[in-house]
Amino acid sequence: MVDIADISRQRPVQPDDVRLAHTRLRFLAHDAIEPDEVREAILASWWRSREFEVPADRIDLPYTQDRDLDTPFIHSGEPILERLGDQLAGQPISLIVTDPTGLVLTQRTGDTDLHRHLESVELVPGFSYGERFVGTNGIGTALEDGGPTHVFGHEHYAENLENLACAGVPIHHPISGKTIGAVDLTCWRKDAGGLLVALARSTAEQVRQALLTHSNVRELVLFQAYLQACRRTTGIVLAFNDDIVMMNDSGRKLLQPADQSILLSHASQELADNRRATAVLELSTGSKVRMHCRQVPGSREGDVAGGVLSVKLIDNDEESLGGSVPILPMYLPGVVGSAPQWLRCEHEVDAAYARGEWIALAGEPGTGRCTLARGVHLRRHPAGRLRSLDAAQAGGDWESVLRGELFADHVDTVVIRDIDRLDERKAASLAALLGELRRHDGDHAPWVAITLAPDAETNPELAELMAFVPHTVSVPPLRRHAEDLNELVPLFLSRLARDGTLRCSPAALHLLMRATWPGNVAQLYRVLKQVAKHRRSGTIQPKDLPAEYQTIARRALNRFEAMERDAIVRCLADAEGNKARAAKLLGISRATIYRKIHEYGIVTADH
Repeated sequence: MVDIADISRQRPVQPDDVRLAHTRLRFLAHDAIEPDEVREAILASWWRSREFEVPADRIDLPYTQDRDLDTPFIHSGEPILERLGDQLAGQPISLIVTDPTGLVLTQRTGDTDLHRHLESVELVPGFSYGERFVGTNGIGTALEDGGPTHVFGHEHYAENLENLACAGVPIHHPISGKTIGAVDLTCWRKDAGGLLVALARSTAEQVRQALLTHSNVRELVLFQAYLQACRRTTGIVLAFNDDIVMMNDSGRKLLQPADQSILLSHASQELADNRRATAVLELSTGSKVRMHCRQVPGSREGDVAGGVLSVKLIDNDEESLGGSVPILPMYLPGVVGSAPQWLRCEHEVDAAYARGEWIALAGEPGTGRCTLARGVHLRRHPAGRLRSLDAAQAGGDWESVLRGELFADHVDTVVIRDIDRLDERKAASLAALLGELRRHDGDHAPWVAITLAPDAETNPELAELMAFVPHTVSVPPLRRHAEDLNELVPLFLSRLARDGTLRCSPAALHLLMRATWPGNVAQLYRVLKQVAKHRRSGTIQPKDLPAEYQTIARRALNRFEAMERDAIVRCLADAEGNKARAAKLLGISRATIYRKIHEYGIVTADH
């Protein structure tokens, strides 16, 4: 039990605030920072803050007037938070509750001076303290890292917060595991210590337990069945019903999103037929699994809580499903993604940079090859200069332009894009200049990364050039790591709507994840940019997406079919999803529109 009064009386031995303040200023000035000068989590957050272009000298936050306080999180936690607020009365401590994005929902402060100061830095209801807006802080950084976080004094990115200390803890739903908000305790820096963190953790756990108590019986029954299945096996376990899907770590590591959809679709059909089934399925990767599905009875006779699915890999195809050894995440400025294939690329490129090896990045256009090289450069040499050249635009003065860039003073990294677009003469001149650069600068030569199409490295015209890059990294197309849309979509929306008020609904995100993305990440950005032109704030719903992304394609459509599909999607949107009204608008029968919806894989709400 944490004594509230002890927190404000506590005077721990504090770190060297002067040294930390100097370290922060040097970081802001793009000077090199040694890892032992600041905590690892704080340094990683500073990097993210810089990437988000957060102003360090002022607080400028988006404001949302309509806060959703009618949620199970608020209802379940209210008694606990109210009791703690009463205990904090008269103490210079503020109790803050936010939604999953960092939007402040409630704030209780027991001290007038502290409350006045929090108002001056907009740490009050309606303002968002997400990391992309205010930089490193106890709320936004805890939500970004997904775990308890404390940020004291000059560890804050914004100088206006340097006299405060914050301890934030994300609240995860006890059944689905989804982040539903955060609890934060904020006080003056001079009063902060370990008890502040302990109290924040204790409060968050009490709220989580209250949520568990208030969860509906159907969810609890399914959750218990899921836990029992997990205890009986170390393999893949999924539990699901119409509202939630639970999956253990093995499933998250070994199954691609498309494979998860295949398994859940098959299991749902078996449950609909009221069967307990065992089947062998072939996944999208070509691998095979043995699936066992059983129905979970509800608390009342005749009710069904959902289903539990146990999956075992067969034919020794674990490797094709991503391997059983997880790959550690790596923070690269401007780069997001946590799928195993993408993380493997990050590690390979970073290792090549560390060895001083020039590298080739092979992949389809738009996969993020240049972004990957730039991210590694910024991680390894944040203050260094990077030059980028496009071989596709090589003109008659190619050699002179190339020489000027390669031999320019203080260039640390050179990225040459699409070298497979060079003709034989220009490829030979590039090879000659790279050889000269190696001889001229030796170990001090800039790091060179080249990009090319898949399999282009075997082109005889590039043989001389490829001799300078001992290693090729294959960058996967977006369809091979579609789960990374969970991170890519929020990143792109934050760039397209700088006030941070544009979000993507789970239903719309699900549709985007089902697309094949032949243009890869670049195509995803273009689609979101198109959506953001007419939906500049709020939440993107499936109806906001272009028509081709509101369907789950079963086959390629010809031009007439695509036009017909688009017309049906538009009329369904005009009819607010009502199929009978949409059929009337189109001048077709209800039977025809139902058949066309199924044929084209159009996703819409049932009416």
